[in-house]
Parts: sequence; structure tokens; C-alpha cells
Amino acid sequence: MFNSHEFFKQRLSAHMKELSRYLRYMFNGHLMIALFFFISVVAVYYQQWLAQLSEDFPTSLIIGALLGLLVSYSPVRTLLKEPDLVFLIAAESKMNAYFRNSLIYSFVIQLYVILLVVAALGPLYFAEFPDRSGNMYLLTIAIVLLFKVGNLIANWWMLKVREPGIRQVDLTVRTLLNITVFYFIIQGNMLMAGITTVLFTGVFLYDLNVSRKQPGVVWDLLVEKDQIRMQSFYRIANMFADVPHLKNRIKKRQWLVSMVSRLPFTQSHTFDYLYRITFVRSGDYLGMYIRLIIIGGLFIYFIPNVWVQILFVILFLYLSCFQMMTLYQHHRTTMWLDIYPVGKAYRQQSLVKLLFQLTLFQTVLFSLLFLFMQEYAGFVIALVSGTVFTFMFINGYVKSKLV
Repeated sequence: MFNSHEFFKQRLSAHMKELSRYLRYMFNGHLMIALFFFISVVAVYYQQWLAQLSEDFPTSLIIGALLGLLVSYSPVRTLLKEPDLVFLIAAESKMNAYFRNSLIYSFVIQLYVILLVVAALGPLYFAEFPDRSGNMYLLTIAIVLLFKVGNLIANWWMLKVREPGIRQVDLTVRTLLNITVFYFIIQGNMLMAGITTVLFTGVFLYDLNVSRKQPGVVWDLLVEKDQIRMQSFYRIANMFADVPHLKNRIKKRQWLVSMVSRLPFTQSHTFDYLYRITFVRSGDYLGMYIRLIIIGGLFIYFIPNVWVQILFVILFLYLSCFQMMTLYQHHRTTMWLDIYPVGKAYRQQSLVKLLFQLTLFQTVLFSLLFLFMQEYAGFVIALVSGTVFTFMFINGYVKSKLV
């Protein structure tokens, strides 16, 4: 007899083994050193910023918005796979225990994000409201957990609705209500928080009523949602190890391709062309590169110490170059590359050249930011140190890994 509870345990065990296999590579020594440095610097300047916090700073709005968004984003991990569309639909009436365990698992794996966010916002909360006791903040955390459960259940109910427009409107309304509730709670206006909570409860009951009118579980939607989340994880893991399950997304971006593909039509530039259009069109290389530039630029701009700014320049150059190295293995399963009449040395040289160009361009952008801030010494130091680091890292570490 089919036991959905035991089936979920088997599916969860296989899922955890899959995650642990890649997490070993992701949390390696290089990443841990970078994270330790990053967290240490942020913590120091966070405390200094809190000491100079102005009275008109919108603390209630910021904490309320962050907590509201935190509880609103409550995806349900069902761990369903494509074959389940054939083999499990017939057992839908026996899947109650499976989906209940899915909700519990989804809540548990999202707890760490809640703990990180409330721990990070705690110093800001007590800096703005020094007269409040710790019990008040603990009560706020308890309310966060309660709303997290409510939003998770509401999301599950709305996954029974096939129309994406209805789901999007429901999520938008609940998100606005969540932000408003926590804004009033942080502000100390419990009356308005209570009224907004009643409105949220009304939306919650409406979602229950809508879900009860649906004929059953939308299996293809559940499988699609879970596949999207796993592919996101695989794309991150692919920066550190080969992921055979990764399905590469291809985007046209014709105007960018036309800009980067202007190369001589010779054998020596074969892989130059391939890696350039791969960087622009495939996976998330271009988006990741741009995000690292923006995030690094923000840290450099807001950190007041020029030497720490230089360290962040080096850190983000390292992160960009390290993650772009996966371009070398991007076409590992494409057999027709082996019939190219092009030597392997050209392939390595092409990637090294592209990495040097990307990292040098990033160095120039970071250096120009110092000019914008009128830090002329910082401009020179950033440009020189960034160029030297790029040359040494690519010719030392990167070349040794391209085998």
C-alpha cells in the first residue's frame, strides 16, 4: 500500500544527498575566507554607522519593509519531479501526508534566513528604540514566525490556482499588508497593526475559500516551480563544480552579440568568439558579472576608509574572476568542439584573455569610482593594485586550473 509519508522521507533523503554533494565544493576555503572578510568588515562599519544614526532615519519603515518581504517570500518546496506527473497523479488522494511534510520542510529550511535577518536588524532596532526591552523584540520575532507560517500556507493554497494573474495579485496584496503590519509593530502603533492583521486574516480566509473551489492539485505547476528553484541552485553550484543536471538558458541579446563578436575570421580566434557569445548569452554569466560590479561599487562608495575600499576592490575582482572561470567547462558536453581543427592551447589562451579583459574593465570602473569620490590617491592605488592582482591571479591560479 502506498505510504506518502515514507515516500516523502525517501525523496527528502535523496534531495539532501544531492545538495550536500555540491555544498562541499561551494563552501571551500576560498569562499570561506572571502565571506569571513566580508562579514567582518560589514559588522565593523555597521556598528560605526549605528553610532551616528540620525533621529530622522526611517527605521520603522526599513525594518517593517524587510520583515514584510521576508514573510511574503515563502515558497513551498514539494521535491516533485517530472515522472511524478505520470506516476503520482493517480495517488493524489493519498498525498496529504506528503504535502504536509513539504510545508513543514519548507518552513524549516527558511528559518535560517529569518534568523539571519532578525539578528542583523536587532542592533538597528535597539539603536533606534533604546528604551524598549529585549522581550519586545522577541515578541516581534514570534509574530514574524507566525506570519511566515500564514504566508506559507496561503502560498500553498494559491498553488492550486492555475491562473498566474490571480496568484500574482494575491501575493502583491499580502506583501503590502505584511509590510504595513510590521511597520506599525516596529513603530509601536499596536491598534493599526491589529487592524491590518484583521485585513490580512481576511485575505488568508479568501485564499482558503478559493483553494477549496479548485478541482485538485496543479501537478505541472508544482513540478515547474520546484525545477526552477533547483536550477537556480545548480547555476550557483556550477560556479564551483561541474553540474550535469544544469539546463543552460540561452538568451538572444543580438545587439550585445554583434558588439562582442567582431573578431578576425581565423582559427586562433575560434574560442575567442565562442567564449564571448557564451558570456553574453548563456547561463547567468553577464548578470552575475554586472551584479558583482554594482555590489562592489556600493561597498566601495559607502565605506569611509580608503584601505578597506582597496581590499573590497581586490575581493570583488577575485570573486568575478573566480566565478567566470566556469566558462571553460561550460561546453564540456558539446562533442563537436572536439572536431575543431584548433589546438587546446588556443582554448586556454582565449579564456585567459577574456578573463583578463573582464577583470581589467572592472578594475577601471572601480578606479573611476574613486575619482568620482575625489579620492585621487585611491584612484591610483586601486588601478595599480587591481591590475597587478589581475595579472598575478590569472597567470598564477587560473592557468593552473585550466587543464
